[in-house]
Amino acid sequence: MKMCLQYHRSTGSPGRRRFLTWRGGYHGDTFHAMSVCDPDGGMHSLWGDVLPGQVHAPEPPAGFDAPPDPHYVAGFEDLAREHAGELAAIIVEPVVQGAGGMRFHHPAYLRELRRIADAHGLLLVFDEIATGFGRTGEMFAADHAGVVPDVMCVGKALTGGYMTLAATLCTGRVARGIARGEVPVLAHGPTFMGNPLACATALASVELLTEGDWRGDVARIGAGLREGLAPAERLPGVREVRVLGAIGVVELDRPVRVREATRAAVSAGVWLRPFRRHVYAMPPYVCTEEEVAGIAAGMVAAAEASLGREDAGTEGEGRSERSGARGRGTDTEGDR
Repeated sequence: MKMCLQYHRSTGSPGRRRFLTWRGGYHGDTFHAMSVCDPDGGMHSLWGDVLPGQVHAPEPPAGFDAPPDPHYVAGFEDLAREHAGELAAIIVEPVVQGAGGMRFHHPAYLRELRRIADAHGLLLVFDEIATGFGRTGEMFAADHAGVVPDVMCVGKALTGGYMTLAATLCTGRVARGIARGEVPVLAHGPTFMGNPLACATALASVELLTEGDWRGDVARIGAGLREGLAPAERLPGVREVRVLGAIGVVELDRPVRVREATRAAVSAGVWLRPFRRHVYAMPPYVCTEEEVAGIAAGMVAAAEASLGREDAGTEGEGRSERSGARGRGTDTEGDR
């Protein structure tokens, strides 16, 4: 986001300071990142009165295979047109909204965002922290749509989780634009930037990924999740079971009872991090078919336990909710 602001400042549009996004997103825990998370349903509503005010469109229509809704696209473009003079960029999680609800949307929306951004002089930012490096079945989620963003954020799988490292990539146009400004380089320099050990780990991780059969691994894991999660579809109280790439989600029609779900998952030999209404997993690509089956069985057990006895008592429910709130503070996206 800082890169986008500096780009517009360097190219003569310092008034372009706001961001357009859609609801249901999650982008991190620092102040500007929090401002483009879901303002109401997200975990950052506590800070709503002090965060920068951004422009939020409704959530994108759900469903990776659902036909794109032209009315939604028109409404999104209306917001871009209305606020064009003050917007720096559009920023979204492509294809999969992670900690905001593990929601999938059709890749065609990304092509529309690219068109809208170009039409109104905005940069397009894709947050691929959770989706990058094969997780959705393509190397990057943007590849499902054949779209190249102006700025892309990557992390997590960049090092395979062994070291903390993230990267912000940009096109040559953005880099050249920044170079035209009074500060001709990105004005950013955290203490641990470019840490040699983390970078070496990232190189090794990416090499292992690209030299292996990651597409086959992701397809195999996806197939195992579909098969293993099928029993959850028959559970009363399960709203939807969805799988994309190596991501499996069981969405309930009520908040997960975290204590009961965790106990059941651990008993099944699996450690999960359920949040809100979701029991989900993003298994490592090295998992065997047997391990994927075990993960899926643990997810089903967690969902079943969470949907179990409704007379468990309000005190237990309260403890589960408090535990869930703590977990959500460091959930699937919380290590940014």
